Amino acid sequence: MTHIIDGKEISQNLRDKLKKDISGLKNKYNAVPGLAVVQVGNVAASSVYVKAKTKSAHEVGIEIIDHHLDESTSQDQLLELINTLNNQDNVNSILVQLPLPKHMNEQTILDSIHPDKDADGFHPFNVGKLSIASHNDENLLIPCTPYGCLLMLKGLKIDLVGKNAVVIGRSNIVGKPMAQLLIKESCTVTVAHSKTKNLPDVCRNADILVAAVGRPEMIKGDWVKKGAIVIDVGINRIATQTD
Repeated sequence: MTHIIDGKEISQNLRDKLKKDISGLKNKYNAVPGLAVVQVGNVAASSVYVKAKTKSAHEVGIEIIDHHLDESTSQDQLLELINTLNNQDNVNSILVQLPLPKHMNEQTILDSIHPDKDADGFHPFNVGKLSIASHNDENLLIPCTPYGCLLMLKGLKIDLVGKNAVVIGRSNIVGKPMAQLLIKESCTVTVAHSKTKNLPDVCRNADILVAAVGRPEMIKGDWVKKGAIVIDVGINRIATQTD
């Protein structure tokens, strides 16, 4: 029998805890965390993500410092803004919504964020720290999506030690950090991708299968063994008969 992991319930429990913790900070220090959200241009998907993140932050009591810049903004102007935010006391964390316009170098922009204020965990310092940190290091700044996947797995209350985990996808945003997190949980991890040979057989060996690729319906039902845990990270629009 298939059991659907209730991500919404896990998310709500986490939000309830955050709301309580932030309320405690406000009562004790008369201050709340400040998150600067920087969006350049008007990519529709980015606007949807920013709106969702802003709504979630407001619900738990985080202050949003919004900076929505025109697509014509130069890279130097964006770097100047980030430098200002790095030194702004009421900004505890900075999130630059990706993708950026083509005339900007994303890595240069991400590198300019102070590592301590790196909301997405994409700064090279935090990427490196994730790869060498101990299992119980609570000071890591981890990319949100793979960390959310890990919380879902832990919410199942199962022993992850020794499980065969297959991560399909090798992006810096999801695939690579997801593999690092599973390694820290003492899983035996395989990172696969579109060019992996015998991919169906690799998937069939997985106790935990995380699909983090931008191709809808890439993983077939007969690639998944009975009892395996599957987490689909991708969001894709699929044509239906009603479209």
